[in-house]
Parts: sequence; C-alpha cells; structure tokens
Amino acid sequence: MNVDWDSLRAAANDMAARAYAPYSGYPVGAAALVDDGRVVAGCNVENAAYGVTLCAECGLISSLVAGGGGRLVAFTCVNGEGTVITPCGRCRQLLFEHGGRELVLETPAGFRTLDEMLPQGFGPADLNAFD
Repeated sequence: MNVDWDSLRAAANDMAARAYAPYSGYPVGAAALVDDGRVVAGCNVENAAYGVTLCAECGLISSLVAGGGGRLVAFTCVNGEGTVITPCGRCRQLLFEHGGRELVLETPAGFRTLDEMLPQGFGPADLNAFD
C-alpha cells in the first residue's frame, strides 16, 4: 500500500491542535492509515486525575474500532510543534494489537516496523496458545 506520509503528518498536526493538555502543556496528535484506505486520528485528552489521561493513540484506536475496525498499516504522531515523536510503551502495545508487527511507524530516526519498536511484543496470538 502506498503511504502519503505528508497527509498522515498533516492529520496528526490537526489532531495535536485539538488536544486537551492543560496540565502537561504537551499536545500530541496521531494519525494512521488503515488497510482499507481510511485514515484514523486522535489527540491526547488529559485529566486532573493523571492516571486516566488518554494518549492520542487511545483516541486513534477508538476511532478505528468505532469506524468498523481493520488493521493499521502506517502510523505517525507529532507534538504541538509538529515534531515527529514516538509512542510510549503503553501505546506501542495498543498499536501492536491493531497493527501487528508489520505496522510501519514514522519516528525521529526514520521509518521502523512495530516489531523493531516493540521487540517480542505480547499480543492476541500469545493468548491463543492456551486455547
């Protein structure tokens, strides 16, 4: 699948501008291409109870599932200045669940598969081993 990284980054920047980040002051936007050609996106939504803050990737995955599901094939996220950043460990796990090892991430160091970013990731196949 051909990936228009500029368009994905623009969607992520649009989401970062919509972020609710009054506590950290660090807006994040994320966007991903789905295997059916859709683009899904999300922004971080903070909360005074920090533990229930939602990362941008949480919103993106919610949009994916609410829109009918599918597999993520390409992903990017940016901060409020438009700089490409990498997802945290928790969010890498979310992306693994819905994109798998082959998901391509744009990172500050170039393009990497999720397998490179989350080596030996734990996913649905690991649970299926006990069926």
